[in-house]
Amino acid sequence: MSPEKLIHMANQIATFFESKPHAEGVAGTAAHINDFWEPRMRRQLLALIEAGTPGLRPMVLEAAPGIRRPTEV
Repeated sequence: MSPEKLIHMANQIATFFESKPHAEGVAGTAAHINDFWEPRMRRQLLALIEAGTPGLRPMVLEAAPGIRRPTEV
C-alpha cells in the first residue's frame, strides 16, 4: 500500500479518537490499528513513523508505542 494511503487511513482513525479524552484516544487509536490492520500494514506504518515521515497526526505518533509490531517473516 502506498505510504500516502496508510498515512491517510491512520489519520482518519486518529481524527475519530481525538474526540475522546486524550489517553483514551491514544489507546483507542492503537487498539483500532492492532485489531483491524493486517501485520504488513502495521509494519509499514511503524517504519514510516520510525523514519520520521511527515504528515501523521500527533495522535498516531503518540499511539505508536501501543501498536503491536508484527514478527518478521
